[in-house]
Amino acid sequence: MVDTSVLQCHVPGEEARKEETSDNENKSKAVPSLVQYKWWIQISIYSTFVLSGQAIGTLLGKLYFNKGGNSIWLASLVQNIGFPILIPFLLIPSLTNKSEQNRDVNIKKPSIFVLIPLYISLGLFLAGNCMLYSIGQLYISVTTYTLICTSQLGFNSLFSFFLNKQKFTPYIVNSLVLLTISSSLLLLQNDDNSGYSNKKYSKKKYIIGFLCTLAASAGYGFMLSITQLAFQKIFKRESFRLIIEMTIYESLVATLANLVVLFASGEWKILNKEMNEFELGKKSYVLNLIGTAVSWQAFTVGSIGLIFKVSSLFSNVISILGVPMAPVFSMLFLHEKMNGVKVISMVLAMGGFLSYMYQHYLDDLKKKSEKNVSSNVSEISLTERSS
Repeated sequence: MVDTSVLQCHVPGEEARKEETSDNENKSKAVPSLVQYKWWIQISIYSTFVLSGQAIGTLLGKLYFNKGGNSIWLASLVQNIGFPILIPFLLIPSLTNKSEQNRDVNIKKPSIFVLIPLYISLGLFLAGNCMLYSIGQLYISVTTYTLICTSQLGFNSLFSFFLNKQKFTPYIVNSLVLLTISSSLLLLQNDDNSGYSNKKYSKKKYIIGFLCTLAASAGYGFMLSITQLAFQKIFKRESFRLIIEMTIYESLVATLANLVVLFASGEWKILNKEMNEFELGKKSYVLNLIGTAVSWQAFTVGSIGLIFKVSSLFSNVISILGVPMAPVFSMLFLHEKMNGVKVISMVLAMGGFLSYMYQHYLDDLKKKSEKNVSSNVSEISLTERSS
């Protein structure tokens, strides 16, 4: 009679292999959670830069015009000239892990003959866009200005459809419709731009400010889509250093362009007189310009960072999230009025924002379900192999 215990063969190293497989599975489950936490922390930091930089920069820019400032090119210049404060961040060592470093090494770096035209084009476009934004800040109130800026989400969606293969869904279309109506309502009202200032402008100036802000919003949406396209086709990698470098080079070109126009137009001759006649004093004049420069650099870093981590459309959505902040602060500090048309416009703008965010939530759920399905399939295949 044969002993059945002899048939139960023991394969050397089989148990060790099973333990190693289970350890690898546990590690693979732990790594995504750590990466996800790190991703959310980075998104939170960049979003804070966008929201705080945008709100503070907008209010300080309007305060400059309300208290005696008149130079459009100086207001455009300070939106870009703060880039030197970012140079020390280039000295910070990279915190990427070895796998990310190896992946970046394998990626071919773009040629300098590609980068120079890219940065010059983006920088000149940025300079012109800042000029349009400055004209808008001069002629219309902060509340109207920020509400018109919500249209940049619609423009960005349109450009992303053609340049970044962004898909249109019913919720995104609904978002675009609400944002369009929100901006259109503002054209029908007479804007009270005086606030805490003696300056009042005609209906013609209001329309000029409206159209310039609308054009700047379209330009900003286009620039975000082009930036995302550059990341996908030219850089093909992501790092904090690259974000800082891109911000510095774009701002450098924009600063040089604004300086050339500032001196060519002769506006530099009146700056000393403007500072002496500034209602809040010389120190406040200088502090206002410095604060504006720092705020917009923080906004730019956060905006480019969000494009890296998610998309140009998401970066724009976070920017739109700050829409209620500036009008509330302008009522508190600049004494601007909030009428019924502006309230309706703000409600529609936030409705458009929530519609887009709900679509982003649905996309996130879809990605998670696809990951769960793929993980279940891999676990089944591992079980079949072990059996």
